[in-house]
Amino acid sequence: MAPRHSGTDYGRLLDSLRGVTWPARHAALAGTAGTHRSRLRGLSAEFTEYRPYRQGDDPRRLDWKLLARTDRAYLRITSDRATLTTVIVVDASLSMAFPETTHAKWAQACRLAVGLAAVAHGSGDPVGVVVTAAPRPRRVEPRTRRGVLAEIARVLGAGDPAGGQALAPALAALRGTPRVAVLSDFLGDADETLRRARELIAGGTEVHAVHLVAREELEPRAPTLATDPESPEVRRPLIAETLPVYQRAFAEWRRLTGRTWRAGGAVFTEVVTDEPAARAVRRICGPAPSASGVSA
Repeated sequence: MAPRHSGTDYGRLLDSLRGVTWPARHAALAGTAGTHRSRLRGLSAEFTEYRPYRQGDDPRRLDWKLLARTDRAYLRITSDRATLTTVIVVDASLSMAFPETTHAKWAQACRLAVGLAAVAHGSGDPVGVVVTAAPRPRRVEPRTRRGVLAEIARVLGAGDPAGGQALAPALAALRGTPRVAVLSDFLGDADETLRRARELIAGGTEVHAVHLVAREELEPRAPTLATDPESPEVRRPLIAETLPVYQRAFAEWRRLTGRTWRAGGAVFTEVVTDEPAARAVRRICGPAPSASGVSA
């Protein structure tokens, strides 16, 4: 059977994201010229400040015009700009196929992945994707070339979610990557994934955790039999009397998920499947959301 979203048209999404930027949360430590503020100071055109010349400084950075006018030796300090290699990790485990009739979580994850890739690519950043699919991950290595977005869309459309492929190994393989975005419902190896993400953050990686939630999870209809898609033996009937208990427990779990990722140093954003993808991408790329809670 052909992948359910292999023919997805991203044209309207890409058009609506033109001009959107994804600034680095911190000064980037990178050597390739780009649009992000760098920790390095050098010879770029963006002037920052003057400071007195000290023995051992590079004489090429002297402001010779100022020296000629004042007979005082000052360095002209500038801020370099760097690229920020970005890898988007997309959870393709079976729970992302919920609801079974629409695969709404997976469809939204694909839209967000392409949208985020387009924003990063538009800034000149190398961008790639890792899809944690069974039996083995699918990937596009970070690139800046024109066709990378089409390649990412093709890899995302190569198969529907299946199995219980873990997220954590994909993160472990991304040490040294300046920016990583994780798109998942965090219903699999959540604890190990968070541990790996913290290791990345400790190493200087900017980590974005994007939590995919289906509208049907927030507003289930009763009566129904809730089944864990990755552990089919786990079943729980939902009737009108038990719905409030489920909704309270689900809301508390979402709040806890957001708190633990933020406490680990990640930028956390919850996205519901019926939110327009362009708006969600702008939220992810914009200022870090308040730590007071998550939006539904």
